[in-house]
Amino acid sequence: MDLERAIVQNSDKRKESWKTVLTLAYQSLGVVYGEISTSPLYVYRNTFAEDIGHSETNEEIYGVLSLVFWTLTLVPLVKYVFIVLKADDNGEGGTFALYSLLCRHARVGLLPNCQLADEELSEYRRNDCGVAPERSLAFRLRSLLERYKVLQRILLVLALLGTCMVIGVGVLKPAISVFSAVSGLELSMSKEHHRYVEVPGACIILIGLFALQRYGTHRVGFLFAPIVCIWLFCISAIGIYNIFYWNPHVYQALSPYYVFQFLKKTRRGGWMALCGILLCITGSEAMFAGLGHFSQLSLKIAFTSLVYPSLILAYMGQAAYFSRHHDVEQEYHFGFYVSVPEKLRWPVLVIAILAAVVGSQSIITGTFSIIRQCSALSCFPRVKVVHTSSKVHGQVYIPEINWLLMLLCLAVTIGFRDTKLMGNASGLAVVSVMLVTSCLMSLVIVICWHKNVMLAIGFVLFFGTIEALFFSASVMKFLEGAWVPVALAFVFLSVMCVWHYGTLKKYEFDVQNKVSLSWLLSLGHTLGFARVRGIGLVHTELVSGIPAIFSHFVTNLPAFHQVLVFLCIKHVPVPHVRPEERFLVGRVGPREFRVYRCIVRYGYHDVHKDDDEFEKDLVCSIAKFIQAGSGCNKNSSNSNDEPEKGGGKMTVVGTCSCTIHHTILVSENNNYAHEVDHVDLAETSSESHKIIKPKKKVRFVVPESPKIDTGAMEELKELMEAREIGVAYIIGQSYMRAKPGSSMLKKLVINLGYEFLRKNSREPSYELSAPHASSLEVGMMYQV
Repeated sequence: MDLERAIVQNSDKRKESWKTVLTLAYQSLGVVYGEISTSPLYVYRNTFAEDIGHSETNEEIYGVLSLVFWTLTLVPLVKYVFIVLKADDNGEGGTFALYSLLCRHARVGLLPNCQLADEELSEYRRNDCGVAPERSLAFRLRSLLERYKVLQRILLVLALLGTCMVIGVGVLKPAISVFSAVSGLELSMSKEHHRYVEVPGACIILIGLFALQRYGTHRVGFLFAPIVCIWLFCISAIGIYNIFYWNPHVYQALSPYYVFQFLKKTRRGGWMALCGILLCITGSEAMFAGLGHFSQLSLKIAFTSLVYPSLILAYMGQAAYFSRHHDVEQEYHFGFYVSVPEKLRWPVLVIAILAAVVGSQSIITGTFSIIRQCSALSCFPRVKVVHTSSKVHGQVYIPEINWLLMLLCLAVTIGFRDTKLMGNASGLAVVSVMLVTSCLMSLVIVICWHKNVMLAIGFVLFFGTIEALFFSASVMKFLEGAWVPVALAFVFLSVMCVWHYGTLKKYEFDVQNKVSLSWLLSLGHTLGFARVRGIGLVHTELVSGIPAIFSHFVTNLPAFHQVLVFLCIKHVPVPHVRPEERFLVGRVGPREFRVYRCIVRYGYHDVHKDDDEFEKDLVCSIAKFIQAGSGCNKNSSNSNDEPEKGGGKMTVVGTCSCTIHHTILVSENNNYAHEVDHVDLAETSSESHKIIKPKKKVRFVVPESPKIDTGAMEELKELMEAREIGVAYIIGQSYMRAKPGSSMLKKLVINLGYEFLRKNSREPSYELSAPHASSLEVGMMYQV
């Protein structure tokens, strides 16, 4: 199945029947809720790792249970399920999706090659609430953000900080989940043997977990939901057993009265214990980040009907057991497995390890997805992205990030060897992401939803205060493990900022040194150069003007192809661009020049096609542009060349998955021909593969048609003849250096930081897909 079709089908799932909604709710258990479902393994143990006693009055255990209950109720249930899930970016969720949403409603994005034409995309203004009145606070706040670049940079850094903390969770969550699950062996062997088994066992499981990532979630995904279902059934059943067997009155602890009693009695110890309680909501952000694979309704049903009740019963059951056991040895006092009946410990241990693996899988996959999203929006160095499923667009695998996460996970596991230290680190990362989400959500409420500002202030004050309390407790643990996410965030944020800054400077240099259209026109009708048969693709980041790389090329080699295309491949701040809106085509100069500009637009979750498919789509888009008669007026070239200013002369053209008109596809040996007219080319290709071998190339022939004027017919024939000769890729290789006299910081960032990242990052996709024999690299030195 074609990935673009799969994306559309996935986006339409939200409109389907209740059967589909329930199926999605079931699937979300394994993909989204595995992380939060394993939190009972370590919450009580980390909470009572502080200097908190366990008196006969049970005030401490009741207070902790009450805090866990209200934290689970207010943050995942109220904040995320009922509020944050509504702030989707055309069905996508996550911290960067909120930033993307803000960029579209207020021009605060720092992407360099944005155009007014991008705002006409159907996905750009979907679910738009309209324009805010000029005197409203939403309008004034939007104007303030648009006016000051420093506010835009702060907003970007805030979004990147949240992204970095998500990456930190991707390092810490697998370590603490797997380590806590394996720690159940401590009840089955002596301490001397246990310490030699716990760490190696956790490391082996982690290595296996990351080694399996290359096969993709979809290959073993059918097992994820049943595992989490069995795990939730186990912990809820054990919880019910413990409640009725040990303390049926434990439900009284759900009263907030016990929260105040707990904090009043324990004082500073209780405040520090918030670090452990915070771990009960790890995985809440995954609910929002996983929105792209499911629907709001399916996620709400799964959480409210199964996940939330099971977790509450599990925590109540553990509290009921501990309330009747005050003499358990301190080492095992508040471990999860102590409250499990002895005969069930081994089966529960196996299920717990499997559930920990599933929970880790969800955050690892989420890390891949968010890094891919940042890379698409020029906020992270280019990395290799492997799509592991042809049906589910969000399932990706990034080899470099996978092995980096594995090494960091192993380092944390071997270095800490303690769930308390891992919990402190994980807690700070989780609450930081939540604080960023609260800040961005308050802006979304005002700017995007046009709600009363008091509602936004109330939202950020209420939930921000709760999260700030957890954050303050976590910061106090800086020297006890919480420094890890801070260090990771600093490194990744530095990389992101250096890459984004270097990318912006490179684009600014291209804009300042681009060649005007008048220079091209001054060369005369023949352009003053020899024209070589074939199509020449000049890759550029510019959406207008002629890149300096081209003038540098023709200065040294005074010849270029009979059909010249300035190709710009860019990403826009939407998850997906519809195939019928993919290409933006226009002319550069008069028709007889045979020079075109083609802007290819992708969303940050879109899949790039391979070279053969892309080349075919490109030629089809130019052919459709010619057939449509756009830009036939020889005097309209100036407006064509400045699409971001005029916008009227560039034509939106679909890919070959849409209809193409009056073009004949002929096999290379001329044994088969098929006319394509208002049909789906994907179906035609599959039919033709039954007659000719898949390796056969296809050429284009233009039939005679009275619907096409003579000039357009000649232009089409010349285009098809050039396509038959072949396509040459003219690729610029730039090397950046800071200008003489620049500050030392700028020299370090550009000369060392950006250049190091550029040399060690992956080449752009169009460079990798271009045939080596058909590529021509043109080198230039950029001084910025």
